[in-house]
Amino acid sequence: MDGLVKKLEIELKLRNYSSKTVKSYIYETERFIEFSRGKGLNENVVREYVLRRLEKDNPTSVSKSISVLVFFFEHVLNQVIVIPRPKKNKPLPEILTVEEVKRMIEATENAKHRLVISLLYGCGLRLQEVRSLMKDNFDFEEELIHIKLSKGKKDRFVKIPSSIKKNLRNYMKIDGSKALFTSQRGGKLSTKTIYKIVQNAARRAGITKRVYPHLLRHSFATHLLEQGVDLRIIQKLLGHSDIKTTQIYLQVSQASIKNVKSPLDNL
Repeated sequence: MDGLVKKLEIELKLRNYSSKTVKSYIYETERFIEFSRGKGLNENVVREYVLRRLEKDNPTSVSKSISVLVFFFEHVLNQVIVIPRPKKNKPLPEILTVEEVKRMIEATENAKHRLVISLLYGCGLRLQEVRSLMKDNFDFEEELIHIKLSKGKKDRFVKIPSSIKKNLRNYMKIDGSKALFTSQRGGKLSTKTIYKIVQNAARRAGITKRVYPHLLRHSFATHLLEQGVDLRIIQKLLGHSDIKTTQIYLQVSQASIKNVKSPLDNL
């Protein structure tokens, strides 16, 4: 079985998948192989595995697992399997208001932590994009940040918010490291640390919603849409390959609903 996993790893690396994706595919495949011991590696076992997963995991997670296993069977075992995709739940994220984001930033005294929150929201960055920021990614003359090799190994540019330009410049002078944000040990800030920065800010701001780093990105996109920014520009800023991914914010935004006058008010 170890040989199959190694072959899977090679197939993924040949396709230039990110190290995070490779790790995820290997983990899911090993999980399935463990389940299949004594049963064989075939479509019926995959269906049994998927049913078992659906009993405790959400449909979106299971659907991702199916994609991994279809890849494994096709490119490693040379078998074609057909597994139906479970219907996904479609909950909408509970977006922060502009006032709530403002309170989070104002409640954060630490300069580094304040900039982390400001970039997550002000540029719509993913957590890993904030972790990977280097000082030379910033062009203050053009007011742009070069986001390099992000999700899908794509580059893009986002605008530096004018309100934090001065603070960013001053912060960059604090130490001589090439990375923008470093931990006390000198490496990148951990995912856990960034989660804590955001959650602590929300707690201090008295926000009772479930707040996490990616919610700031959702809020960024929703607030831009409510300001009248074109959806395709928002797509470009977020780095979405497909406009359909960006269109979720049409459902999330409450602006059009709030502006509707009920016929009851005409009575």
